Amino acid sequence: MAFIGPSLMCANFGKLQENIEQLELGGVDYYHFDIMDGNFVPNFTMGPDMVKSLRGLTKKPFDVHMMVEAPERYIELFASAGADMISIHAETKTHLQRGLQQIRNLGLKAGVALNPATPLAVLEYVLDVTDYVCLMTVNPGFAGQKFIPSMYEKISDLKTLIDRRKVDVKIQVDGNISYDTIPKVLERGADMLVCGTSSLFCGNDLEKNTIALKQFIAGEQKRLNMKLPG
Repeated sequence: MAFIGPSLMCANFGKLQENIEQLELGGVDYYHFDIMDGNFVPNFTMGPDMVKSLRGLTKKPFDVHMMVEAPERYIELFASAGADMISIHAETKTHLQRGLQQIRNLGLKAGVALNPATPLAVLEYVLDVTDYVCLMTVNPGFAGQKFIPSMYEKISDLKTLIDRRKVDVKIQVDGNISYDTIPKVLERGADMLVCGTSSLFCGNDLEKNTIALKQFIAGEQKRLNMKLPG
């Protein structure tokens, strides 16, 4: 089943521990941290101290999405804070392969994040050092934006590229992943869903929301499997 990762920038920062406890009970698969420096995107969020302070609350993987200029300066910092996975934006790196290898050398999963307008061609020669690709389905920086419809085709094209190259690379989608968009991204090959206000952080009962979302995803994947030939 597709993995659910709550975007913690959508959590109640005054009740972070309580939020995580509820998400744990609901059965989320990993936690997604949006790290923004106010330069690459026009917003500031989170930092290594927050990652470190939350690390003791769960054994689930921490996925750090670095929306920052010169991410190589911070990779070791977030690894030390407790990250298990780090994605860096192709748009910020002249030497993308070096950054991905740096992450892997620390024993972490390495991801490439792509803005909506960035072509998949940038992945052609780094897939061998990539564990997952984070496709932004909105322009990064703020929660609550509308899903960009052309990203459905981009997910399909990425799935085709991965299958053609015969590599074990997961597809993560990030941006307005809702009950409306989830069936369509699953159908096109998404493996990891970053979920925020559109599906998880709506209302006060995060445990109930997570359970409902997992049941919905299971039903959609069962439907998709029934459609497969053979």
